[in-house]
Amino acid sequence: MSTRIAKQRSVMRKEPRQARSRATVETIVQAGARILSDEGWAGFTTNRIAELAGVSIGSLYQYFPDKLSLVDAIRHRHLDDSMAVMRSIRADALSSAEFAAQLVPAVVAAHSVYPGLHRVLLDEAPSSEEYRNPHSEFEIEYLSYYTQAVATYRKRSPTEADRIAGRVISDAIDGVIHNAARRGYIDDPVMQNELVHLVRLYLSDDRATKNTA
Repeated sequence: MSTRIAKQRSVMRKEPRQARSRATVETIVQAGARILSDEGWAGFTTNRIAELAGVSIGSLYQYFPDKLSLVDAIRHRHLDDSMAVMRSIRADALSSAEFAAQLVPAVVAAHSVYPGLHRVLLDEAPSSEEYRNPHSEFEIEYLSYYTQAVATYRKRSPTEADRIAGRVISDAIDGVIHNAARRGYIDDPVMQNELVHLVRLYLSDDRATKNTA
């Protein structure tokens, strides 16, 4: 079970403004993500992160006051990467079959960079209350993306039924991919093909259109 901490998100000690500083922060975040993926929360120490990143422990603490702030930065990076993938695949430019065939491999790829990371973020690493907020900016944009996709293929403006269907699709994709990462078969092409098939069939289901005809 995840360790949850009911507090506001830990923030960086200072925001990097110069290119060199931004590169240092990026290196630290990537090193932290790799350690979480490969060694879990038990191996996630500031000394180990600084060593892998090739920076001094003082440089790490210059930007991140503690491990929680760095975990939050890693989570935000993962969420940003996921949204970037989704924004690049638009339902209004694709058939439902094309949409499913492009979206699933892209989401899988985003979770395959550090395949063990998501398991640790879900099951081991502490998190702030922000990440359970169903009204966060990320959650709103994330679910709106799927709602709009459903409405697009049902050829109408989004309805409550479309919002529910959007949640079902997002939960199906999340559940299958996250569990595949947990179990070590995220790269299994059969799993990916089955998920594409599931999403495609659901999006092409015309029951809602028939019910409103």
